[in-house]
Amino acid sequence: MAKADKSKELIDGLNKDLAGELAAVIQYTIYGAVAKGAHRPTLVSFFEGEIPDELGHAKFLANKIAALGGTPTTKPNPVPVPDTNRGLLEEVLKAETQAIADYTERVEQAEAAGETGLKVQLEDQILDETNHREETAKLLEQTSSGHEL
Repeated sequence: MAKADKSKELIDGLNKDLAGELAAVIQYTIYGAVAKGAHRPTLVSFFEGEIPDELGHAKFLANKIAALGGTPTTKPNPVPVPDTNRGLLEEVLKAETQAIADYTERVEQAEAAGETGLKVQLEDQILDETNHREETAKLLEQTSSGHEL
């Protein structure tokens, strides 16, 4: 594949990632607002605590897309809004798992395009998303062990 094709493929992939990060900012903001019940304070703190990381990822991606000659997307992925706290956490777990898979693919594309700095930054984002996924899984375990959120 020619370098120009690799670069376009990378930009398209980064825009897919940006749409996911924009959705994550929306997701965590809305989920913090709609969480309910006795565990609401814990969930609000968790959801709102993730927003700065996701916003930072979105800013990085937008700047990188522009630096590579692309136009950053302004369209987030759709954000479902379940009506239970467990449903909120399950959607977050899905989104974080998808982000890890997408960034893993993007690392390979960045390497193929000779973008070593981008590859390293994407690996850092995989670490962030993995930590988010693990924390979400721990909260979900509480519901599995009989503690309703």
